[in-house]
Amino acid sequence: MKNSCILFLSIVFLISCKTAPKKLGEFEVLPLPQKFEITGVSAIKMDALKDYHSKDGSKLPVQSNLFLDLEVVPNATNAQLTFGLDENLDVKAEGYTLEITENQINIIGKDTIGLFYGFKTLEQLMVDAQEQKVNLPLCTIEDYPLLAYRAIHLDVKHHLEKTKYYYTLIDKLASYKVNAIILEIEDKLKFERQPKVASADALSIDEWKKLSDYANGQHISISPLVQGLGHASFILKHEEYKHLRDNPESDWAFNPLDPKTYEVQFDLYLEAMEATPHGKYLHVGGDEVHTSGRNSGKSALELQLTWLSKVSAFAEKHGRTPIFWDDMPLKQAEVYEPMFRPEMTKVEVDSIWAKNEHKLTAFLDKFPKNCIYMRWNYSSPEAYGNTKAMEWFRSHDLKVMGATAGQTRWVLMPQSESNMDNIKSFAVNSIHSGLNGLLLTLWDDDSPHFELYNRGIIAFAEYTWSGEQRTKNEIKAAYRQREFSHALKDSTHAFIDALEKPVAFWKNALLKGNKRNYLKGMTNPIEEGVIDFPDKNKKGEWSKKYANRIEQASQLMHTNDSISTKITQMKSMALRNLYTLEVYEQVNQMTNFAPRALLALKTYDNAESPEQELEAVKGLGQLQKDFVLLRKNLETIYSKTRILDKPDSDILNEDIPHWHLANQSHNFDWQFMAEQLFLEKINLELENLIYLENADPTKK
Repeated sequence: MKNSCILFLSIVFLISCKTAPKKLGEFEVLPLPQKFEITGVSAIKMDALKDYHSKDGSKLPVQSNLFLDLEVVPNATNAQLTFGLDENLDVKAEGYTLEITENQINIIGKDTIGLFYGFKTLEQLMVDAQEQKVNLPLCTIEDYPLLAYRAIHLDVKHHLEKTKYYYTLIDKLASYKVNAIILEIEDKLKFERQPKVASADALSIDEWKKLSDYANGQHISISPLVQGLGHASFILKHEEYKHLRDNPESDWAFNPLDPKTYEVQFDLYLEAMEATPHGKYLHVGGDEVHTSGRNSGKSALELQLTWLSKVSAFAEKHGRTPIFWDDMPLKQAEVYEPMFRPEMTKVEVDSIWAKNEHKLTAFLDKFPKNCIYMRWNYSSPEAYGNTKAMEWFRSHDLKVMGATAGQTRWVLMPQSESNMDNIKSFAVNSIHSGLNGLLLTLWDDDSPHFELYNRGIIAFAEYTWSGEQRTKNEIKAAYRQREFSHALKDSTHAFIDALEKPVAFWKNALLKGNKRNYLKGMTNPIEEGVIDFPDKNKKGEWSKKYANRIEQASQLMHTNDSISTKITQMKSMALRNLYTLEVYEQVNQMTNFAPRALLALKTYDNAESPEQELEAVKGLGQLQKDFVLLRKNLETIYSKTRILDKPDSDILNEDIPHWHLANQSHNFDWQFMAEQLFLEKINLELENLIYLENADPTKK
């Protein structure tokens, strides 16, 4: 009887084990495939994935660690992973299908790139399964991009990262199916034909070429951006090139009427193209410039197009398609304003165009046909005026492409939720308009750490590939899962948007208005720029004057504390990209300094007794010590990937009227100039107080 019971229980146990449902994990693919259906759980365990079969005999298209131990088998029936190409696959270029059945994974690529992207999607599924200790899902995926050209802007004009970082960045971009980079190279290429232009720390043509080769292996093409007519300070600041200036007093723009202008520019173009041999384009810049014409009688618009025609012909001669920022012809024709005023009605916009369009059409034959006119709009791509401008180019058989932004002039980190609304708007508009692609600009003007651009890059990858399938919050959740861990997907771990307020407050909290970028140009920045110090003879008046600022400071200290707690928790749970969290942590700690400083000034202002005043003075003195440590910690983290200092031999650009923060010192002082001046003012004020105390005999 006993043995019968044991046998019965054993049978029940075996049946229950066999029929117990397998756990379905949480899977997030970025960008989201066009069709993605999960129907259950496969029998494929990550640690049991052993062999593959290539239907056309090709090697595995990726070199991921996830596939290192796989062995090839001759028979598809016996393989757990099969793959191949089918040019007749019913998807767009760069598309693929991925199917996971009970015991097999099958990937078919429309082309080589499509097969590569199929594996990139599989990698994400495998990572999710591995970290959750679950089997791969039963699923079918049909996928392809909605925009063919999905480029990010790599702006190295103010600093370089350590070279290894760029290779890591290429890997990340490939994983999210970004397929191009526009490299704004300025003086960071060791030019040989015009060696004076190169900074002392510039990378050689060969070093950039190796990076370009590596990117090409990851199906990312790098094309250079060499600023031309304007933004030419990196060239024209040098004595040897001053004779080429449009305005002898400014290093901003070339003289387009001087043939030697083109000799210099073409030399730079040639070597930039040599450094990026797989690029399709040559971006020539051309934005934000108004040339004088040197009494030639030619208008600024005619001069702009004269220059553009020459550089476009040069690009075509060398097998590149030129790209040109389109703003100046539109400004010079007075149709620019509506692009940045979404509140304007169609009737109002059409009226402006009806009045001014003839100024463009008068020079229509001078607009190069081989050029792509890049319509950049970082705030209101949805405006009818923006669409109207793009349609004007297209209606006159001129190629047009859009440019949105993941970073503009924000300090410390991108804001406006990584500019996701505007990225989405321009991507969706580009898709619906049948455009070829979109560029995500990532300006280095105020130079946040590049790790903090990642969420915006991922949103851009999502919207340009998939369109508007997911909400912002869904993309943010997918970002946290993909970048850190599935355990951090939940919104309780979100902190980036909350950090925007402390960052925005920090920028000018210790200053008399919006002056951080302009301190360097002031005659007396401490007096002109830095916030007033309390008057000990007028107790409490300073606190009344700055009551709103003090209230914000008090609230934001709680915000900083909450963010600090979340980041600490995330660091303990993250399975990858811990460094990104470390960078955010330093930003949070730095922004906490301004509120603490303001509250220390309030304490001093309200001190009612000599003892309280002495303690308040000690608190002010402690700020200096605290800041030294804050800066040291931030620089230690940043310098893991970033080269913080410029060579002493570099000549800083004049940079007027833009006042780029990252151009204002050779070392990392530019990041902390406001805090340094504030602390200097405190020291001066405290020294003055001590002097007055010692000079007053009644205080002896």
